[in-house]
Amino acid sequence: MLGLQWGDEGKGKILDVMAGEADWVFRAQGGNNAGHTVEIGREKYVLHLVPSGILRSGVSCLIAGGTVVDPAGLVSEIQGLHERGIRTKGRLYLSSQAHLVLPQHRAIDRSSEKKRGKERIGTTGRGIGPAYADKAARVGLRAGELALSPAELSRRIRERLRIHNQAARPQGWEAVAPTATLRQIEQAAKVLRPYLCDGVALAHHAVETGKKILIEGAQGTFLDVDHGTYPYVTSSHCTAGGACTGTGVPPTAVRRVVGVLKAYTTRVGSGPFVTEDGTLGHLLHGMGREFGSTTGRARRCGWFDAVLVRRAVRLNGVTELAMTNLDGLDGLEKIPVCTGYRLKGKVLREPPVEVSDWERCRPVYRVFPGWCEPTTEARRWRDLPPKARAYLAALSKMVGAPLGILSVGAGREQTFRHG
Repeated sequence: MLGLQWGDEGKGKILDVMAGEADWVFRAQGGNNAGHTVEIGREKYVLHLVPSGILRSGVSCLIAGGTVVDPAGLVSEIQGLHERGIRTKGRLYLSSQAHLVLPQHRAIDRSSEKKRGKERIGTTGRGIGPAYADKAARVGLRAGELALSPAELSRRIRERLRIHNQAARPQGWEAVAPTATLRQIEQAAKVLRPYLCDGVALAHHAVETGKKILIEGAQGTFLDVDHGTYPYVTSSHCTAGGACTGTGVPPTAVRRVVGVLKAYTTRVGSGPFVTEDGTLGHLLHGMGREFGSTTGRARRCGWFDAVLVRRAVRLNGVTELAMTNLDGLDGLEKIPVCTGYRLKGKVLREPPVEVSDWERCRPVYRVFPGWCEPTTEARRWRDLPPKARAYLAALSKMVGAPLGILSVGAGREQTFRHG
């Protein structure tokens, strides 16, 4: 299950519903720069690293090797779950192959964004990109190293802090205090050691014993470091291929790919956004919606972009769509949908490669009539207004994948299957 836009598609609520059919939920990539929000009755949960399946008592969860993990952040999240009566021991596992996000990564992230000025990427400042950079440079620390003796773990951290602090002043980065960092990591290590495992062996055992596995994607297709609006992307692979490399589950084991998308489009941070519309954003923000679950930032909002989603469907081999936030459009008389991009006098049916071309594209719209009545009480497809059903059917045809799941509100009971 993954996002087909720029993240924030409502994957948490869809995952919560789908986890009811699963034995395992694996988190494949990203870090605590992502946030999945789930509302169950009057309870609201915001999860950053722990898979949303933890909210289902019969489900086990793996934070897989493709993720990057802030040890202190994960400990805080586990403690928060315990305080709300949710058990994690024997249900939550942390792959020893996952890389660690350390204080120097956050320092580099914040300082680099500040130096970019108007060219900033719009990161969360949580050190995700620098942690992946260290992973690619083969100098990162992995979660399995938390099981080392305190003396050896301390030695490895001190060495990396020494290198960082030597470079901090000439690079314009913040320096990091070794003593406080060591204390923080040592305290986190004590909590996290019992959760450590060989993530690949666990994943293969689950596949071979016929367990139902749901792999949870973070961010969205167009934040993928290879396939997104580069350089305004994250530092991991947010596509179906990334789900396999991040968990160790072989591609031949995948039988179903659920692509989550909104009935319109949003993104957080900088970068091109062809269908962005300030009036729609003002409307949605006025409803108290479209604020980031991790940062609280107001999301940029725009109309549904069929060009974007059609590419995402093909990239990921999507077998069914899960549409969220239909109710956000309930009060509109007319609803534009982007069917092409106009660039240099031509109409494109595929997104361009260069970010400078993305930024010059203008949307070609097809306008649908709105239904102007609430959908939040719908619990079956036939409960929806006819014009809402027509809108959804048209979007499905445009992007080339069938609609499988629909959500008309934040609650678990407001999500149902099509048909």
